[in-house]
Amino acid sequence: MAVVAVIGAQWGDEGKGRIIDEMAAQTDVVVRFQGGGNAGHHVWVGDTQFTFHQVPSGILSPNTHCVIGNGVVIDPPALLEELRDLAKHGLDMTRVHISDRAHVIMPYHTLLDQLEERDRDSSGAEMIGTTAKGIGPAYVDKYSRIGIRMADLLDVDQFRTKLAYVLRFKNRLLTQIYGHSPLSLEEIHHEYYAYARELKPYITDTRAYLQAALDDKQAILLEGAQGSLLDVDFGTYPYVTASSTVAGNASAGAGLPPNSIDDVIGVYKTYITRVGTGPMPTELHDDTGEHLAIRGYEIGRTTGRRRRCGWFDGVLGRYAAKLNGLQSAVMMKLDVLDRIPTLKVCTAYKLNGEVITTPPANLHLLAACEPVYEELPGWGSDTSGITHAAELPTNARAYLERLEAIIETPIAAVSVGPKRGQTITLR
Repeated sequence: MAVVAVIGAQWGDEGKGRIIDEMAAQTDVVVRFQGGGNAGHHVWVGDTQFTFHQVPSGILSPNTHCVIGNGVVIDPPALLEELRDLAKHGLDMTRVHISDRAHVIMPYHTLLDQLEERDRDSSGAEMIGTTAKGIGPAYVDKYSRIGIRMADLLDVDQFRTKLAYVLRFKNRLLTQIYGHSPLSLEEIHHEYYAYARELKPYITDTRAYLQAALDDKQAILLEGAQGSLLDVDFGTYPYVTASSTVAGNASAGAGLPPNSIDDVIGVYKTYITRVGTGPMPTELHDDTGEHLAIRGYEIGRTTGRRRRCGWFDGVLGRYAAKLNGLQSAVMMKLDVLDRIPTLKVCTAYKLNGEVITTPPANLHLLAACEPVYEELPGWGSDTSGITHAAELPTNARAYLERLEAIIETPIAAVSVGPKRGQTITLR
């Protein structure tokens, strides 16, 4: 393995952290390349549960270094808390490296995120359903070229100058538009420079670090957050995240050349879920949807919100596979389907009397799409203890083979439970 990108192929929450954790034992470096604390990558080790928001999921592998790349927006107090919590488990946190080019989530970003969402709600507009962690406003400032980067935090005078300039605009927005009291320059400067001093040992030129690892032919995993259907360009806009979640952004967000990526793996659930607002053609509002939510424990790790559940959407699954150039796929949570007698898979949409096989960009049209279903028999037996592909029930293998054909991507592995050792290699 050289450089492999692991991408969410649905609306996030597919189980990327679990796959990264399992692959990390054969990996030298794991890199988070986008997103921020809105991620909630979940890993079980024995009876201990770890949830990673900003630190890459590979940190549990003792010889693996973890990079928080330039494409990530960093919440310093939350990151420090995460680092301390992980250190309590005996993990060597000197293996964490933070890009000096990564942008910082400031207090006004979090506050504006909350106020903007509240304003949408009070004005009768449909809420986006953000995590209210300041991710979107931080990316807005990045592209408006008024963002503050980790390198800026380390220079006390430069940080103060930049913060004073930005805070003039932010306080005008807070006071005159939202009727909120202004934020204090002195308090923010003092607080965040203290964070910078504590994080200084981790902050480095990660581009140079990764280039050296590449030259040394080390194995590198690029860890995506959220999912392809939440991509700011190719997702169900505007009900998307604020960053590019697809494989095309993996190199830019990590600081590696595009031609260094050797393989792209897409992670799916064997059904589909989504958190927040936006069209979801195969969403279920019946007992089966309730069964998927309860048996799959579909509760957001970051938001605590219950996920909407539906049958596997092959239209969106194939769209994500083509968009990312997937060379293989991993299907998660096969065991959640164990007790369902008849399964459905969406193979196409019907829109205004026409059958279509790719999702429309217009959300009103996507919301009007009726799924065209194909039915497959369930297997009615517990798969959670299975460790080899040959032991899978015949109907379970047939279901996976049908998903493979629909997304036009070979399925390399399937999970049958939440813990290590419950992933079955198929290829």
